[in-house]
Amino acid sequence: MDSLLSDLQKLALTQAVPFLFKAVGALIVWFAGRAVIAGIRRVLDLSMERRKLDATLIRYIGSLFSSSLTILLLLGILGLLGVETTSFAAVLAAVGIAIGTAWSGLLSNFAAGVFLLVLRPFQVGDEIVGAGVSGKVQEIGLFVTALDTPDHIRIYVGNSRLFGDNIVNNSQHPERRVIVKVPLAHGTDVHGVIRAIADRVKHVPDVMAQPAPEVGVGEFALAGPVVAIKVWCKPEHADGVAGAVTGAAQEMLTASGYALPAHVASPLMQKAG
Repeated sequence: MDSLLSDLQKLALTQAVPFLFKAVGALIVWFAGRAVIAGIRRVLDLSMERRKLDATLIRYIGSLFSSSLTILLLLGILGLLGVETTSFAAVLAAVGIAIGTAWSGLLSNFAAGVFLLVLRPFQVGDEIVGAGVSGKVQEIGLFVTALDTPDHIRIYVGNSRLFGDNIVNNSQHPERRVIVKVPLAHGTDVHGVIRAIADRVKHVPDVMAQPAPEVGVGEFALAGPVVAIKVWCKPEHADGVAGAVTGAAQEMLTASGYALPAHVASPLMQKAG
């Protein structure tokens, strides 16, 4: 019995007590490390907020940073406890490579999403054309971007497709030019038409006074000259202004008795510039 007690005492002194000290030290390192990580993340979040980065990007970068440092902290604690971490790190790296290969498409969407949030070629509320679709941006996610079409259909576009294509942002500037073309027949008093249209379009709602509307001969067709009406408006009013200018020009031509080319099915053509 005395021999057994002596052996247990020696075991406690050589193994249990050192392990207990290591365990206490590991707990201290864990709590201290977590406090340091939390403090660094707060500083990082404040720094990104001052740079006015997107809130989604701030949260994701903070979470990624915190998770990475926590994994390193756990590896350090395991090493402090005497656990061999070399094989564990190798397995973790292999798992990361396997996940990256399997999720290559998802990761490419994530990378493109980060670039969209940082570079900001468009923002929520902008009307854009890209990846073969057009609509108003409702949400810029880390993997997909949500667009609403004019007929209220929600479309989710993968960020990698959107970022890899040409992006047309119709809302980038505070004003947008709208062009309406009016084909006339040969022999028409072109200058009289131009003066009449110029006076009429000034009173069309949502047409901006500055830059001033421009009316002139835009081109010559086989049927006769084509008058181009160029007006400016806010981007969100472009479709309405195009229709209003078209209607005003048609009313003015009808009331004044000006002739349109007989073969033109639709007497007025319009587009946004």
